[in-house]
Amino acid sequence: MDYIENITFDELNIGDSAESQRTLTQRDIELFATVSGDVNPAHMDPEYAKDDMFKGVIGHGMWGAGLISAVLGTQMPGPGTIYLNQSLSFRAPVRIGDTITTRITVAEKVPGKNRVTLDCICLNQDGKTVTKGVAEIIAPTVKVRRLRAALPEVHMHGHAARFKTMLETTRGLPAIHTAVVHPCDAGSLSGAMDAFEEDLIIPVLIGPRAKIEAAALAANIDISGVELVDVPHSHAAAAKAVELVSKGSAQALMKGSLHTDELMSAVLKKEAGLRTERRLSHVFVLDVPHYHKPLLITDAAINIQPDLTTKRDIVQNAIELAIALGIEVPKVAILSAVETVNPSIPSTIDAAALCKMADRGQITGGILDGPLAYDNAISAEAARIKGIISPVAGEPDILLAPDLEAGNMMAKQLLYLASADTAGLVLGAKVPIILTSRSDGALARLASATIAQLYVHNRPQ
Repeated sequence: MDYIENITFDELNIGDSAESQRTLTQRDIELFATVSGDVNPAHMDPEYAKDDMFKGVIGHGMWGAGLISAVLGTQMPGPGTIYLNQSLSFRAPVRIGDTITTRITVAEKVPGKNRVTLDCICLNQDGKTVTKGVAEIIAPTVKVRRLRAALPEVHMHGHAARFKTMLETTRGLPAIHTAVVHPCDAGSLSGAMDAFEEDLIIPVLIGPRAKIEAAALAANIDISGVELVDVPHSHAAAAKAVELVSKGSAQALMKGSLHTDELMSAVLKKEAGLRTERRLSHVFVLDVPHYHKPLLITDAAINIQPDLTTKRDIVQNAIELAIALGIEVPKVAILSAVETVNPSIPSTIDAAALCKMADRGQITGGILDGPLAYDNAISAEAARIKGIISPVAGEPDILLAPDLEAGNMMAKQLLYLASADTAGLVLGAKVPIILTSRSDGALARLASATIAQLYVHNRPQ
């Protein structure tokens, strides 16, 4: 067991010293900024910092002060120390990778008041002084020995970091002409215009002109210069959008403030010409803080109880999206409640059949394994404990749900309980359909437009 034991006032002698070492990491900078709120670009923005006086990102000065406090509170004098005063002089910057030795030395004792003055110095790995000062404390008089506190596990994850990376990969790609269907509220209209500002789409706004203009006015959105097609209602907007796609005037559809079934009914009409030999399916793309890469979940919005043939199309649609997002050979975990084939659980039979279909070339571009229970799919350790040897376990890019209910609940649990960021597309038609929920925020809409643009330009032919 690791204990912290103090040094009382009577035990301290002039010249006594204690020290510690710590190497500054990017994580240290991010954690300090999170706790303190100090997001000075000198610490957080490499693009800005490369041109400032230090020519690069540096650590917070008070991070070094914290190192002094840590030695005082845990080593000398340790528990029971009361900080009275600290003077500091910052002599040199601390950069990521610098190893700092923090040393404190007893300089003066004041009997009767139990006050102690200590010289404090922080040196980098080259012996250069980065911080220097004097601390005044009241030293403890009672001996204390306590179990060292276990620090909480902290996971650092930048909000929507993987979507931002995807957005960067779209730079230089042509914006895709997108029919935006009935954008008559602030959320759907701002989503389309945000994507326009990021050069992801060239929107054609389709709906009642008066409603679209009112929504723009209420949300202070400038839609001047954007094509607006005036139609009387949402059904007409869906029909017109599908017509634009069938004529080759639009490369994608974006759902606005209308019901999903209105849009999908227009898409599925045979005379519209948007259907392919594949079934339509929805794919969630999630940025999950505790998972090491983007995670696709399908189908959670279109096919309620898909049969084997439909699942084949669902898997193929998801594989092609994953490839378009830059995943060279996507790994697909076919989920069920168990990891063995059980005739009483139809999804396990489907999983086994899908894997064999992949072996025979009926599904291409990915590596499939299943049935896998959720824990075995996500956790390599869980799979190891159960003796499962799998190229997918612990590394899936795509999770195939057994039915819509399971897929929808799984995606929304990650969204609301694991703070995942989410985007989504409907695939299987001639063009991708950006199908966002009314509860989706601006980020989800922008991320969905990002993956739509990547899909249009990068999908396998």
